[in-house]
Amino acid sequence: MRTVLGGCLCQSVGFEVDLPFTKFVRCHCSRCRGATGSAFAVNAYVLPPAFRWRRGQEHVARFDLPEARSFSTSFCRCCGSPLPHHTRSGREVIIPAGSLLDDPGVSPSLDSCWSSRAAWLSDAGDLPKPE
Repeated sequence: MRTVLGGCLCQSVGFEVDLPFTKFVRCHCSRCRGATGSAFAVNAYVLPPAFRWRRGQEHVARFDLPEARSFSTSFCRCCGSPLPHHTRSGREVIIPAGSLLDDPGVSPSLDSCWSSRAAWLSDAGDLPKPE
């Protein structure tokens, strides 16, 4: 088993993740676009035992979108960087791929919510687009 490190921009928060990911996707839903300010979110998923905070957990803030059954996000209170969070069910940890400091050695395997993509995004490559 290989472990990769991650953290926020200001380095106040650090974490580690045991590979492999259970899934690795690019999500085009409007909520992920809003949370990232980008065309899509790139998220890796692991089971909770594969994730550990190394430092700065007190700097992690969580936002649960009130009108959503399951949408949440976490970020560094110091610099605002997106950070990993446990799903509301507690069954998975979602890791923003941009917060990884090490190369996990794999790439996203699909584009989720492709039909919800930003109107100005014409192509995002050749990943499968279920829907």
